[in-house]
Amino acid sequence: MAPQTGRIYGRRRRRRWPWIVAGILIPIVAAGGVVWALRTEGSPEETADRYLTAWTDQDYAGMRALVADPPADFETWHRRFRTDLKLTQATFRRPRPNGVFAATSDDGAVSFQAALTGRRDWDYGGKLQLIERDGTWKVDWTPAAIHPLLREGLSLRVSTQDGDPVRVLAADGTVINDSSAPGSVQQLVEGMRQTLPDRFKAQNRARIDLYQGGQFVQTVVKPGGNRPIQTTIDLKVHQAGAQALKGVDKPVSLVALRASTGEILAVVNAPGGFNRALMGKYPPGSTFKVVTASALVAGGVKPNQQVMCPAERNIGGFPFHNAGFEDFGTLSFQDAFAHSCNTTFGEMSVASLNDGRLAEVARMFGFDTPITPGVPAVRAEFPDPKDTTDLASAAIGQGRVLASPLNMASVAAAIASGAWIPPTLVKDEHIPDRQPDNPRPLEDGVVKALRALMPAVVTDGTAHNVQFPSGTAGKTGTAEYGSGRQPPAHSWFIGYRDDLAFSVIVEGAGAGSAVAAPIASRFLQAVH
Repeated sequence: MAPQTGRIYGRRRRRRWPWIVAGILIPIVAAGGVVWALRTEGSPEETADRYLTAWTDQDYAGMRALVADPPADFETWHRRFRTDLKLTQATFRRPRPNGVFAATSDDGAVSFQAALTGRRDWDYGGKLQLIERDGTWKVDWTPAAIHPLLREGLSLRVSTQDGDPVRVLAADGTVINDSSAPGSVQQLVEGMRQTLPDRFKAQNRARIDLYQGGQFVQTVVKPGGNRPIQTTIDLKVHQAGAQALKGVDKPVSLVALRASTGEILAVVNAPGGFNRALMGKYPPGSTFKVVTASALVAGGVKPNQQVMCPAERNIGGFPFHNAGFEDFGTLSFQDAFAHSCNTTFGEMSVASLNDGRLAEVARMFGFDTPITPGVPAVRAEFPDPKDTTDLASAAIGQGRVLASPLNMASVAAAIASGAWIPPTLVKDEHIPDRQPDNPRPLEDGVVKALRALMPAVVTDGTAHNVQFPSGTAGKTGTAEYGSGRQPPAHSWFIGYRDDLAFSVIVEGAGAGSAVAAPIASRFLQAVH
C-alpha cells in the first residue's frame, strides 16, 4: 500500500495498524502526511528478565548476547565477582512488591534484586540500563550493572574476623554465661554446651568490603552479629530459690516453672557439681499421689467419698504402712490425700487401676516422655507394674517409679494450668530430638478435684504446720529408699501458687513435711 498524503485525520478517524514482527514499517499519521517508523522487538522488561535468568544460571554467553557492546573482560568481571565474594549461590530477578513487577523508569533502567549465598549472605538492589539497538532492546553494560558501587578498578571482596563469644541470656536479657552468674545458672550453661555445641563454637564473622586494586576503600556490608541464646530463666525467681536453700546441710534442689507455658524459671542445686534437679532419678514418694488421685478421680472417685486408712495393710503379700504407722480410720478421700494415706492409695489402686489405667494417666503427666528443654534432662519413668504389690508400690511413688525434681514440678504445673506442657529452658533454637510442645489437657473433673485436694494438704494435711502464703497448693512426699522397717527417705514437696509451680527435694532428709515443705514456703515468701 502506498503512503497516503493530504489531510490529517482526527483522533476518531486514525487508522489502526497491527504490530506484526520486528522490523516492519508502521504508518504513523502526522501533519502533512504519513511517517514510517520501525518497531523495536520485545520490551526492556523482557530483555532484562532473560538477562537476569542467564546471570542466575551463570550463562555468560547468553548474557553477552543481550549486551549492546560487551567488553572483552565481560565474563571475567562476573566470575571474579563470584570468586571474590566466595559465593555458593546467587539469584537475580526483578522485584515484585505486592506481587507486581516494579515498573521500568523513564530513562530505561530496570531494577533487579540480588540474593547472594556464601561466606556472607547478602541481598542488594541494582539496575540494568536498557537501550534500543538494531531493532531490539539491549543491556547498556558497565560494571555498575553488577553492583552500583563497581566501576573500572574496583572490586567487592569478602573477609572474616573473629567473632565475639555467644551470649546466653536470662529472660530479661541479662548475660548469664559469665563469672558473675550464680553457680547453678552456670551449671545450666554448661548443659547447653552439650546440647548446642555448634552455637558455642568460635564464630567467624564475615563482612564485604570495597577495594580499589589492593587498597581497602570501605566496608559495604558489616559483619553479622552472633545471635544470643535466649533462655527462660528468671533471675529474681532463681535468687529466691537460692535463698530458700541456704543453711540446708544435705544435697538439695529446687525447680520452678511458669505453669501456663512450661517455661523453666529457676533451677537451683546445692551443692553444685551434679545437676540433680534435672538429671537426678528419685522415687517421687507421695508426690506421685497427685497422678494416682487423678486416675482415681477420672474413674469416678469423689473428693468427699468415704474411704479407709488403716495404719498398715498387706497388699499382694507385702506390708504397706502409713508414715509413722498412723491410723486415720474412716475419712474422706480428700482427707486421705491430705494426710497422704499409703494404705488407702495402695488398696484403691489395686482395686480400680489394675488394667493399665495408672500407667496411662502417668503418661498424661509426662512419664516415659523424653524431656528436651535445651539442656540434658532425664525422663520420668513408670514401668508397667508386674503384680499387685508392684502396682500398689507405684501408686504411692515407690518401687520402680523414678522422677527428677523437674519432672515433678511439671506434674504440679499440670494441675495449675490444666494441661501437662513439656518444660522449656532454651527458646527459639533447634534442639536435637526436641518433643512437640503441644499441651496434654487433663480432664476438667480431674483438674477441679485436684485443685481442691492439693490446697487441703497445706491447710489441713501433712503440711499444715508450715506457714505458706495464702493460695498455695501442694503435696508432701517421703520417698523411702534402702531397706529396713524404717528405711532412709528423701524429703519432697511439690506445689503451685498462681502461675508458679515448683518442686523441692532434699536427699536423705526424711519427712517432706519437716524439711522440703519449709524450704518451699521460704521460696514462695521470697518470690512474692
